[in-house]
Parts: sequence; structure tokens; C-alpha cells
Amino acid sequence: MVARIQTVAFQGIDVLPVDVQVQVSAGLPAFTVVGLADKAVAESRERVRSALGAIGLGLPPKRITVNLAPADLPKEGSHFDLPIALALLAAMGVLPVDLLDEHVALGELALDGAIGAVAGVLPAAIAANALGKSLICPGRQGGEAAWAGGEAAVVAAPSLLALVNHFKGSQVLPVPRAEAAEDALTHLDLRDIKGQESAKRALEVAAAGGHNLLLIGPPGAGKSMLAQRLPGLLPPLDTSEILEVSMIASLAGQIENGRLTRRRPFRNPHHSASMAALIGGGHRAKPGEVSLAHLGVLFLDELPEFGRTVLDSLRQPLESGRAVVARANAHVSYPARFQLVAAMNPCRCGYLADPAQACSKAPRCGQDYQTRISGPLFDRIDLHLDVPAVEAADLSLPSPREGSAEVAARVLAARDIQRRRYAGTSNGDMPVRSNADADGELLERVATPDAPGRSLLTEAATRLRLTARGYHRVLRVARTLADLEGSDSVRRLHVAEALSYRRIALAR
Repeated sequence: MVARIQTVAFQGIDVLPVDVQVQVSAGLPAFTVVGLADKAVAESRERVRSALGAIGLGLPPKRITVNLAPADLPKEGSHFDLPIALALLAAMGVLPVDLLDEHVALGELALDGAIGAVAGVLPAAIAANALGKSLICPGRQGGEAAWAGGEAAVVAAPSLLALVNHFKGSQVLPVPRAEAAEDALTHLDLRDIKGQESAKRALEVAAAGGHNLLLIGPPGAGKSMLAQRLPGLLPPLDTSEILEVSMIASLAGQIENGRLTRRRPFRNPHHSASMAALIGGGHRAKPGEVSLAHLGVLFLDELPEFGRTVLDSLRQPLESGRAVVARANAHVSYPARFQLVAAMNPCRCGYLADPAQACSKAPRCGQDYQTRISGPLFDRIDLHLDVPAVEAADLSLPSPREGSAEVAARVLAARDIQRRRYAGTSNGDMPVRSNADADGELLERVATPDAPGRSLLTEAATRLRLTARGYHRVLRVARTLADLEGSDSVRRLHVAEALSYRRIALAR
């Protein structure tokens, strides 16, 4: 007899069904797992054996064969433990065989029979829902699975014994509830920053339109402080965005206690990060920082200190909104529509513009330092801002009256305008949510300036030698400036301010 239960395998953010088949037949005692399983799946034999022993069951002295179909699909991870154990229990007659037909299961077994947390519960629950089946998952991840909604039930079991008792009717497991994390107001406030009014304005524009931002200035000018306050200006995630972000976090195993959050991601990798850490990859092609920052902010401090190839690998995700990881054994794609905020010094010592403090190699040191950033990457950043050093007179002033709450209200109003404008539109397979996502004919339709603005933009594009990409990014920023003002049309004033944010040219 062959007992079956369904589980899943992951290829990027795609969830693929896997049929777990277990047969107990006559022959020399053996426990074999076939179906292109990796090391973690093959080791499930010992975890399943020990977990069954912990609940008072021993393996029969027969030949046990586990087949993971389709056989040509790579199987990775420890979440195959639970479905193998359940199918084995059905093959041994402990559970009814037909009981498993209505379930999709995943979970890692401990040696004492406890069911441990695994990555990918939320996308697995959504896939089970689409199949009209219930999901069996670890107990502490039941709340995460419940966010998938739908009519299918979620069975969240803390241990294999509790799950068996639940199916036999001697114990009833509680129905998990979808709960949101309690997001404490931990955002830093713009009131903490004295002076730097131009930088605060640029930060507001970046938040309102989802634009990429580069801050260039000497040490201590407040570049990192400004970037760290950007999350406090961004609107919370809506329901569909919560699921998008949480599916990636689930695959990376970063959802705590099964609770989802409405806060936008803010990722701040160190400049020693590798390309696999930033873009994604590794043996299991896991999501990288650009995908974990999806619909949020990716902050790269000390931008030129990142590896040249690492920085250039950002070009494709910035353009397409997806991170594609191609390996000999895997080709996966993750969403990566993030907002890049970068900070850098103008040179190695940081005081290029101050003759009294600059090193003896100036200005050559600035040219060498800034050329670590390629022109194509620089061109993909919408706002370039020079952040000057803070004067002592500014530090002695009282805190500004306007803080993050006031700026966030204007940002939310501008984002609401964009949400209504782009409702139902998409750019390829990615929905358009903000001005930074608009492109092609859509951008021309919503951001074409009036006659004076168009004349100014044409003249400036010639003098500044803007690329086609730079030209379109000026249009996007101008559209955002008009939204902040509540203007239906893009005027010359908006174009002029948008052009001012591209006035910095890195030394070449």
C-alpha cells in the first residue's frame, strides 16, 4: 500500500506542489528517500525515526521507500520531515490513508517529536488555499498561515503527538488567528536634525514619490541620520503589500511568532556584503537584501566602500524591480521593487571641499574615490543631494517645529493621489504604485510639463547632457513635486526643482 500527502517546494517565490509517497513493503529493513533530495531531506530519516520513537512507535522491520514526486524537481530544506512522518503513519495504519488527501503539510521534526518552525509557511498556505486543501504547519506559525485567508482550515500543531491525537479526536487543536505585530513607534524624528533644510526637502520628495536618493557630504553632516528617518515618513503597507512583503520574509524565515507587520522594510547592509547577500543566491538561492527591502528602503551607507561588482549588480533590480538569481542548479526570481537611499563622502578623507582639512592628494583623491560608482548606477538615482557640514550656529538653535508627523501627512496625501492615478495600471508584471514606477507612455501621459516647463527641460537636458533615463527621472521627480503641491499639471517651477536635484556630477 502507498500512502500519500502533499507538500511544497520553493523556487524563488514560486510554490510548486510535491507529492510525498510512502510505501512499506516486505524485504530487508531499510529506509530510503528518493526524488532528487538534498542533504537536509535525506537526513529526515533519522529525525522521523526518532520522533516516532518519542511518541511510542517504532518503525516496522520492513523496507520503507519514500518518493518525492516529481522526481526531477530538486527538494531542499527540512520542511519535508512532517509530511514524510504523516505519510509513514498512514502507511503503518496509525492514521486513515484518506485523511491525508485533504491536507498540505510542512514542518521540521525535533528528536522528541516537537514540530519546529520552517521557512515559507505563508506562501505554502496561499498555495494550499488555491488547491482547496487545509494546511498542517508548526504550532507557532499558525498565525502566519492564517493570513492566507480563504475557507481552507489551518492545523497548527506543536508536536507530532498532538497532531495524531487531533486527527484521532482525542485532542482538539485551537484554530490559529491572523495577528499583526505590535508596531511600536520607534521611528526617529526629523526634529532631531538641526539645519539641513534642503536635505529634509529632498527626503520628503523621495518619500512622496518612492525615488532613489544619494546624499553626498563630509563626515558628520547628518547623512545617515537623514536616511534613518525616512521610514518614519513612508505610509504603512496596505493589505496586498503586507502579503507581498511577508511572503519574501517567510521564505527567508524572518517572520517572528507568526505575526505580520505593516511597517515598510528598512534594510541597512554593511559595505562588506557580498553579491549573494545583496542580490540573493547561495546554495539554496535565498532572497537577498534587495528582495528583503521590497516595497521598503535599502540604505547603503559609505556607498563607494561596497565592491564595484556588488554595486553594479544593483542596476538590473533597480530597472526591472526583480532580482534574478541564475545558477547551474537553479534559476529563480524574487520581487525587488525597493527605494535605494545611499550616502557617501566626497573623497576618502571626506573633506574634499574644505581646503583647511582636505588631504594632500585633493582633488585627485576625490576623483579616484567617486569613480568607484559607475555612471550607469549613478544615472539610476533620481535625487542627488549635496549635504554640507552643519554649522555650530545651527546646533545651538532650538529643535525645528516641524517633525516627521507633519511631513508624513504631506507624503501620505501625495501617495494617495498617486494610488488613485495608477489604480489598475502595471509596468510589465509589476503594478505601478508610485511615480518612481511610471515609465514609457504612462509617464508621458501623467508627467508631461506645460510649455514653459517643457522648454526648460529640453534646454537643460542639452546643457547637462542628460541621458534618456536621466530625462525620464527628472519627469518623475517633477510629477512628485506637483503632487506634493496638489497640482494637476507639471509646471516650470516643478521642473526647475527636479533639475536642481541632478546638479551634482561625480568627478570622472
